[in-house]
Amino acid sequence: MLVPFLIQAQDFADVLRYSQFQVQGTARSGAMGNAFGALGGDFTSVSINPAGLGLYRSGEFVITPKSSYTQVESSYWGSNVENTNYKFTLNNLSYVSALQTGAGSEIGLIGINIGIGYNRLKDFNSNAYVVGNKIDGSYTDYFLDNSNSNPQIWNDYYEELAWDTHILNFDKDNDEYWTELRDAGYGQNQRKSISKSGSIDEYSFAFGLNFNHKLYLGASWGIDYLYYRESTQIFETDEQGNIPYFNDFTFNSYLRTSGYGNNFKFGAIFKPIHQIRLGVSIHTPTYYRLHDVFETSMKSSITDDEGTINYDQYSPTNNYDYKLQTPMRTTFSGAFVIAKKGLLSVDYELVNYGKAKLKNGGDGYGFYDENTAISQVYKTSGNLRVGGEYMINKAVSLRGGYELHQSAYNSNSFGASQPNSGADLMVYSGGLGYRSGLFFADVAYRYSVIDDYDLPYSTPVSDIYPAPKMIGFNTVKHDVLLTIGYKF
Repeated sequence: MLVPFLIQAQDFADVLRYSQFQVQGTARSGAMGNAFGALGGDFTSVSINPAGLGLYRSGEFVITPKSSYTQVESSYWGSNVENTNYKFTLNNLSYVSALQTGAGSEIGLIGINIGIGYNRLKDFNSNAYVVGNKIDGSYTDYFLDNSNSNPQIWNDYYEELAWDTHILNFDKDNDEYWTELRDAGYGQNQRKSISKSGSIDEYSFAFGLNFNHKLYLGASWGIDYLYYRESTQIFETDEQGNIPYFNDFTFNSYLRTSGYGNNFKFGAIFKPIHQIRLGVSIHTPTYYRLHDVFETSMKSSITDDEGTINYDQYSPTNNYDYKLQTPMRTTFSGAFVIAKKGLLSVDYELVNYGKAKLKNGGDGYGFYDENTAISQVYKTSGNLRVGGEYMINKAVSLRGGYELHQSAYNSNSFGASQPNSGADLMVYSGGLGYRSGLFFADVAYRYSVIDDYDLPYSTPVSDIYPAPKMIGFNTVKHDVLLTIGYKF
């Protein structure tokens, strides 16, 4: 069963983490479900459809801070535990210059607009805590299976640590490795903590053209900066004292990924009549150069005839360079303006996550097996964004939106059902806007929710060991965005 699990190397889980995102920018766009592919006039549209830059009639400077509160509730072996994370970040900073052409003519090329700025594409920040009591199985089963069935993959980051901390033992008479937990029939308590931080930020250089106030064309160059950090800890303890010699162990893993990527976006918006706007955009893959830093450590407490002994071991630090190509994106958009009092807008984005690729490992590795898995595990997903705005008066606007980001997983792959095939992300949003002369301010609230699954530890290959139970995660995120802007 293929689901993301404890990081061991670059794999399909890394690819999805860095390829799947929800564009974030200004509070106006966020309140309207980021359905700005046909609307434009907002810098968030540069990361969706850069043709929207052509709809600016004046220059603009905008800044958008964001406050986020994330709740993650885990469900494992009948125990439900909640953990939270609070973060204050900068969601958007942008500048647009509007250049008029044609000496005021309404025919031909009317305007050329240039924009430079930053939009956040994804936040990784979250904390999760998992608790299970009287577990049937152990993370040490994975080490034990590798040691007995696959001795060629014994390495310094897993089995070596278990050996050095006396969790993994060797029976010379039977020529096999063994553990106290398995011999005693398990029954220990287990806890796991997962701390994630970082983001994907896009710095854009874009231009938009306005032809006859009918056709708008645009293009952008995006430089994406990626930073991700994950720390996990698995703790198993024999609180009941039922397992001879064994008291507890703690296994820690740390991963940090950083790097830059480049992409281009092209788009068009057409207004057949004043009330209707139609848009289309294409995003090239983002070509990342990434660097991973990975390390593990393990502690244990063992009691024998000589008393209690504590062991503490650390792996080497693994530094690794590689490249990642994310999938292309295509967005189709439509908007309807209602008598200058309001509007409705819809975006539909298509992404084939199975087309993502890992490339050029720093040691010459080609990632053939990983890319084969990517093409079989992931599918083409459709992301729907819907938004609306109603002008209460000339100064105040009321907004609302909805987003549905479909799971990237196939329902079945490699002969197994994929539990995360139904893990769709839904976002509900609303907000207010205020305009007074050249100054404007917007506020938005966004409520995001997703239910997905993960494994507490890697599954042993041999079926003689108990398979780990799934952890269910319910993640709810509350975002408050405030945009301050000035037109000139």
